[in-house]
Amino acid sequence: MRSSTPRGLQPNVLGTGDTIVMAVAGSAPAYSLAATTAVLVGAVGHAAPAALLYCAVPMLGIVLAFGRLGRIDVNAGAGYSWVGRTLHPFLGFLCGWALVVAATLFMVAGSLPVGQLTLALFDPALATATGPATAVGAGWFLLMLLVVLGGARLTVRAQLLLTAVELLILLLFLAGALLHRGAAAAFDWSWLGLGHFDGVSGFASGALIAAFYYWGWDVTSNLSEETRDSRRTAGLAALVGLGVVFLLFEAFTISVNVILGAGEAASGGANVLALLGDAIWPGGGGKLLVLAVLLSTVATLETTLIQVTRSLFAMGRDRTMPAALGTVHRRWNTPWVAIAVVGAVALALFAAATALGSVGDILRAAVHAMGLQIAFYYGLAGIAAVVAYRGVLLGSVREFLLGGVWPVLGAAFMFWIFFESLGELSGTSVAVGLGGLGAGLVPMLWYWRRGSAYYRPARLDAARALAAADPYAVPGQRRGGAAAGEPLATDF
Repeated sequence: MRSSTPRGLQPNVLGTGDTIVMAVAGSAPAYSLAATTAVLVGAVGHAAPAALLYCAVPMLGIVLAFGRLGRIDVNAGAGYSWVGRTLHPFLGFLCGWALVVAATLFMVAGSLPVGQLTLALFDPALATATGPATAVGAGWFLLMLLVVLGGARLTVRAQLLLTAVELLILLLFLAGALLHRGAAAAFDWSWLGLGHFDGVSGFASGALIAAFYYWGWDVTSNLSEETRDSRRTAGLAALVGLGVVFLLFEAFTISVNVILGAGEAASGGANVLALLGDAIWPGGGGKLLVLAVLLSTVATLETTLIQVTRSLFAMGRDRTMPAALGTVHRRWNTPWVAIAVVGAVALALFAAATALGSVGDILRAAVHAMGLQIAFYYGLAGIAAVVAYRGVLLGSVREFLLGGVWPVLGAAFMFWIFFESLGELSGTSVAVGLGGLGAGLVPMLWYWRRGSAYYRPARLDAARALAAADPYAVPGQRRGGAAAGEPLATDF
């Protein structure tokens, strides 16, 4: 039933187009808008478009960092491996653990709305009850668990269908929003400025929520061992995916401000897109957007399962978690033990969620807690990229800016919103966010004392890796026959 080969995952399954689809699905445009718009507008009001804009700039620095690190270390654990080999193994483990905690929380935060939306299509009264929404959401989660168990090829086929229909519906509604009566007159350029934020702490709170919007594009790095030409493909797909979802997020958030207004949007909860849909196309518009959100949520459950199970697979393979997590199924080439463990933990959380209050309350606390985890591991990855490439950063202005300045500013921004927002969040969000991160100290210290080789890493150095591959690819030297101005091998 199992294989315990050093890698185990099936290589060369995904192409560039497949990986771009996974990046877009990972950020889940429709789900993020439905689940998070009310939270974001409630925190910053009309400044929601500005929060998304100003978070996208440093987020691009993190995308560049992931792409560059993936060129010199292809690993299903992504940041877990990169941070451990550049900064310190303890930080690397906590980086991977933060992703695991955020993704596990998302199993509930993502499945509850999908259960609620499914019920809303048949009986809106049932959608307000936490118990039935949890049960239906758990059913969708189990279905996606089986799809992920079936392998990367099956997963990407499902994603192509789900994401294509989702994007088509979203684009139709954007066209409707542009043609909506009075839309042009209601637009205000100040929504993209800093004037609507309630001070520095208000800006940080909005940026933390915005980070959750974008989260998920890095699934391309967790799939790198299963991707063709992954040293280039994973980073390129993440870059394209971020660009697509940024445009969608901005366009829909501005549409919400124009058509609904901040007050109605903040009180709309997870139904905000349904309200927007009914306002644009009265009658069936709301239900059509609900369908888009349903498809998006199912799709992002799938990509999040990939992220957490590939991360646990890498940890099991390195013996920083139980070794069984590093085994793969002989037929499907998937980390089936990690998938089973995640499924069991998530189902336990589903049971606990029924006692925690309304769907809206659970979503609000979970989004903030996940935002803390995301900011933490993205920030570490940004610093790791600069450290790994420190020997080549002065090779050109392009290298210095794209490989040094932008990633380190992205990392600094992530850590800033992490610490600045702590004082603004509820006690539950802080306890779950920091408590979940602190829980990682137990397995980290346990397996460190047991002598896992992960804690004695081979240092990740881009200059050495590039010189070994091509001695002419280091700064100051041209490759044989290269024309002046030709990009170096380190260019993203």
